[in-house]
Amino acid sequence: MEAFGIWLAALFTIGIISFLYKDNVLYRVCESVFVGVSAGYWFVTYFWDNLYRKFYLGINDTTNPNRFFLWVGVILGVLMLTRLSGKIGWLSRWPLAFVVGATAGLYMIAFFVSNAMMQVSSTIMPIFRGGWPMIIDNTILALGVVCGLVYFFFSKEHKGAFGAASTLGTWFLMVTFGASFGYTVMSRMSLMLGRFDFLFGSWLGMLK
Repeated sequence: MEAFGIWLAALFTIGIISFLYKDNVLYRVCESVFVGVSAGYWFVTYFWDNLYRKFYLGINDTTNPNRFFLWVGVILGVLMLTRLSGKIGWLSRWPLAFVVGATAGLYMIAFFVSNAMMQVSSTIMPIFRGGWPMIIDNTILALGVVCGLVYFFFSKEHKGAFGAASTLGTWFLMVTFGASFGYTVMSRMSLMLGRFDFLFGSWLGMLK
């Protein structure tokens, strides 16, 4: 069974990589199997985690006085399924709006704390603290934040010293975007190298 699993994983890996040549039947089969297996896995996971553990066990928990509010989620979930029907499909807009609104609110707070507040707290720290490496880091951080904000200040024409600060802010932004893009590319390369290591190592046994 272990050898069968290795061969199956290798064939699926080659099938997905074959899309780099052109769209073909093997790729479409592997893609369909991957989507189907993922859908089945998440269906079972959501059923036991949400419907059974959170709803069924929660509604029967007599020690929880707020257990009847769980019916709100069930009703919204049932309304989401009305999208499969053309006549009453408009009812699915209510749970969809609730999900989008609640998710946006949660992520807004999370991103505000992780990005805005941490950026502000790191910027207002004393520059001249610690050794010279830390002083240089703090100076670059403060300079980058100020110049980046100047770039987005459009109430004053970007000329003279103000324009120079705006141009420097553009360079800081480009370096930041480049580093973020490079991190994304490296993470994808890491996935690809992991697959090649599996093919040439675990499957073909060419790597010792």
